[in-house]
Amino acid sequence: MFTLSSADLDAMLALFFFPFVRILAWLSFDPLLGNKGVPTQVRVALAMLIAMVVTPILPTDTPLRLASGDGVLILLQQIAIGAALGFSLRIVFSTIEFAGQLIGLQMGLSFATLFDPVNGAQTQVVAQFLTLSTVLILLAFNGHHLVITALVVSFQEIPIGSTLSAGGFAMLAGWGGTLFAVGLHISLPVTAALLVTNLTIGMMSRASPQLNIFAIGFPLTLGMGFLVLFLALAYLPAQLDQFWRQAVEIGARAMLAVTGR
Repeated sequence: MFTLSSADLDAMLALFFFPFVRILAWLSFDPLLGNKGVPTQVRVALAMLIAMVVTPILPTDTPLRLASGDGVLILLQQIAIGAALGFSLRIVFSTIEFAGQLIGLQMGLSFATLFDPVNGAQTQVVAQFLTLSTVLILLAFNGHHLVITALVVSFQEIPIGSTLSAGGFAMLAGWGGTLFAVGLHISLPVTAALLVTNLTIGMMSRASPQLNIFAIGFPLTLGMGFLVLFLALAYLPAQLDQFWRQAVEIGARAMLAVTGR
């Protein structure tokens, strides 16, 4: 007769619960599958589904107990590992939003805001347009598959029960510093074109003082901004592909560094 003791049941539950916590922590920060527009019930169900798929490949030689001091430490470790991957990916969307805000500010659309379902807050129109375009581009070339693969591989590279380290958090802080550099790089074509446009409008107003600068300047700036933005969108997928893969790589290295590896 097949029987299960309380220790066996606790070990089986822990073997599923700890991967579930790591995956749920990742989904809480992930900008694609865990954004504010996705209901919490959907995120929890998706985390349970992935955990059920991942659980059979986990090593079972390490005894795991939920109701213990080690169980609490392992729980914190899983949250830190999942958050490291999700935070590194969220930097990508923060960078795109920052670039959109710079473009909107130069175009004179900083006052136009809409509700952003990805971040769950009010953002500028141009920033929201670039953010939603980024979501569609990343889903088009299966960027979410790349992230799920990295998460599944993390269970093999980082077994449950490792120790925590502060190196991963320092790596994520350094990765966050690229937000401003890459955001400025993405917005540079539109910003440069609008700078030339504003200089041209300034010379026109200087040469002809009777010219109504407010009636001509805003439509010209707006039209030039949309034109250059339309032309620059053709180069956005290649930049996003490289930036997203770099974010996944940084997230994987940060997960290893969180555990002192």
